[in-house]
Amino acid sequence: MKRALCPGTFDPVTCGHLDIVERASGLFDEVVVAVALSPDKGGGPIFSVEERCGFIRDACSHLPNVSVRPFDSLLVDLARELDAKVIIKGLRAVTDFEREFQMAQLNYRLDRDIETMFIMSIPEYMYLSSSAVKEIAGFGGNVRGLVPDEVSDRLQDRLREGR
Repeated sequence: MKRALCPGTFDPVTCGHLDIVERASGLFDEVVVAVALSPDKGGGPIFSVEERCGFIRDACSHLPNVSVRPFDSLLVDLARELDAKVIIKGLRAVTDFEREFQMAQLNYRLDRDIETMFIMSIPEYMYLSSSAVKEIAGFGGNVRGLVPDEVSDRLQDRLREGR
């Protein structure tokens, strides 16, 4: 069985993330979406890891070979634990490449049996990021079509609550 990991913070999950997961699900027998706790990233996530996992589970419910789980470890350790031989990373613009390339090289140094595979974003999502979604929503902008509808509603509520 070919199992792949698709890691990220997913705060919030975007339609771009979901496109990468769906495309990966067509390439592998199983895709595990690994949601990083990331408590220190950018002042902490807006959504809890449980909420982020739930959003992804709901959005991927039509993909029987996709599962979701949180993690708080080295990615290669999780890959070994799950016997995943491939890490899937989405690439948007050139700005992603340098950081993702560095991470891929470090993961390779930690475990040469685990490969990193890059999937290019489709043009519609090339400049979409969780940070941009949070900024747009923070100023009252409409993020429908950038994130699943449930995420859009909950994001607006969370920002009104002040986190």
